[in-house]
Amino acid sequence: HPPLVTPEWLHDRLDAPDIVVLDASWYLPAAGRDPAAEFRAAHIPGALRFDLDAMSDTESSLPHMLPRSDVFASRMRALGIGDGMQIVVYDGQGLFSAPRVWWMLKTFGVRDALVLDGGLPAWIAAGYPTEDGDPASRERRHFTARLDHGAVADANDVARALETGSAQVVDARSATRFRGEEPEPRPGVRPGHMPGAHNLHYASLQRDGRLKSPEELERLFAETGIDPDRPVVTTCGSGVTAAIIALALETMGRPARGLYDGSWSEWGADTARPVATGA
Repeated sequence: HPPLVTPEWLHDRLDAPDIVVLDASWYLPAAGRDPAAEFRAAHIPGALRFDLDAMSDTESSLPHMLPRSDVFASRMRALGIGDGMQIVVYDGQGLFSAPRVWWMLKTFGVRDALVLDGGLPAWIAAGYPTEDGDPASRERRHFTARLDHGAVADANDVARALETGSAQVVDARSATRFRGEEPEPRPGVRPGHMPGAHNLHYASLQRDGRLKSPEELERLFAETGIDPDRPVVTTCGSGVTAAIIALALETMGRPARGLYDGSWSEWGADTARPVATGA
């Protein structure tokens, strides 16, 4: 099954006992949005709220790093999500934070993780109802988390890929951040990019909050000088929008080699790592 589903597809299956819907809305502080309040105001009927910050490694100084497998498993069990369920993830922006949660689920061994293309805006635009209030409580289920270490790149993996050309490093941040023309939102993080990285802004992969067609994506990758047939490691500011590139590659039938979990929050703050500016 391709990773993206339409509002129509989800609406037809909303009452299926083995489907669970997660609202994974998360926003950059500059957006000034409160995902918890927005969830209480309107969410897809029966959806559970997946709090990206709370479900990440709360002990790391870096934002939303993957937690330990046992921690992730216990948090999923508490939500009432069990093994063998089909999990559909969406967010309130269209396609922003949901791909990160899809990637987390896949990386912890969930076989059937899907993303609602266009998110809550597309659901509402299709004329489907929402509900308000707190999420329905579910009984605890058994959830097994098995981390696929190969899917998670660290700074040394990225440095090696850049030095040897074993993988293309693709940065999802905006062109101005990539070129170092605007200050980084996190204190102590230098502006710029990894020398040798490619820039493919996550927004260019979308139209109206939906992923562009595989044909358009192929064209976009080619124009950017990225060969999707060769290994790709995705990166961004903090590991969230890097997953949008990973989702795009998955829909193109060429899954990414890995995602750099620390992303620029880690690399840009580590003075031992080289930084380039400009195009």
